[in-house]
Amino acid sequence: MQAARILPDLQCSLLCEEVRQEANGNFFIIGVINYARVPQVPVTASQLSVFNRWTAGVGRFTETVRMIGPDQTTVLRKSEMKFELKDAVMQSTNVTVFAQVEFTTAGTYYIEVLVDDVMKLRYPVPLIVAPPSQNPQQPPPAQAAT
Repeated sequence: MQAARILPDLQCSLLCEEVRQEANGNFFIIGVINYARVPQVPVTASQLSVFNRWTAGVGRFTETVRMIGPDQTTVLRKSEMKFELKDAVMQSTNVTVFAQVEFTTAGTYYIEVLVDDVMKLRYPVPLIVAPPSQNPQQPPPAQAAT
């Protein structure tokens, strides 16, 4: 007896600057983002990508990726993508691209990943305002050799 539908597992989810794919199908994940340090807000990210890999499921599904603001209710971006896994040993790699994302305040933003409206993962992405130093430290003067 073969299962008609099994909800997949989220093998990984990474927020990054860009994802590229080689001719052989392998992926390059560029600039994995743990947090964002910016000199001031508001600031606009020209592009953010979310790399998701699904496995161990069977059926047709809808992936939803949301970027949530620091108030934990404002949805800054939302994307939905349909995918299919014909066998539980198959994988589906989905890349969501959010363009021109404006961050108006510092704080902790969140990435939420759902499949068929079931939350699989929610992870924080802190945005830290760190103005550039007004007095950059000068290197210590060279000492004469004796």
